[in-house]
Amino acid sequence: MRTTAIARATITTAAALLLTTAAAVPANAAALPAAGTGAHREAGQSVTLSLNEAIDRLTVADEDRTGYVRTAFKHWVDADKDGCDARKEVIKAEALEAPAQGPRCALTGGVWLSLYDDVVVTDAGRLDVDHLVPLAEAWDSGASAWTAAERQTYANDLNEPRALIAVTAASNRSKADKDPAQWLPPAAAYRCTYLNDWVAIKTRWNLTIDTTEHQSLTDIAAGCPDEDITVTLAR
Repeated sequence: MRTTAIARATITTAAALLLTTAAAVPANAAALPAAGTGAHREAGQSVTLSLNEAIDRLTVADEDRTGYVRTAFKHWVDADKDGCDARKEVIKAEALEAPAQGPRCALTGGVWLSLYDDVVVTDAGRLDVDHLVPLAEAWDSGASAWTAAERQTYANDLNEPRALIAVTAASNRSKADKDPAQWLPPAAAYRCTYLNDWVAIKTRWNLTIDTTEHQSLTDIAAGCPDEDITVTLAR
């Protein structure tokens, strides 16, 4: 079940976007083993690290896009068969004012705040649902070795509210498949939250980062609070 992502922001002011992404630490939270140690990771394990610790513990490796096709990630599935696919579930969950839902999950009305560019949206048709860590980036960073089922789960990850985000089509297409070394949200007040979410997703899915990405994450984090990130490992 997807947890609503409205807690990432309120519509009142852009300054309020600089929120912690850390949830309350579960009783079974544990420190994540350092990257490269070969220590055990287990799907379902809850881990808590500070932002800087999480960055440092990501494995640094070269990226490789060989063989990538977007269709390698089956996305926008309707896993619970309720008539709304993963894309529509995100749009509904992130509405600040809920839209009306018609047949075949047609959405009318509603209000959203596109966090990437701090734009208020009143038409669901103007929204894209972005994979915060893009599919191509995931492929480059380890997903090329996953099973088709794992890639489908990644592409429709409603169990992690930071993974998918409803934003304006313009901001999503500006970002494309870029990592934080190449693109940051135009809404400056949201950038630290974006960084936290990027690192959380890479940690959750045990994805690597390249050297340029590592340097950019470190540089950006220097200007952000070193807050705790709690993640449930997916693999």
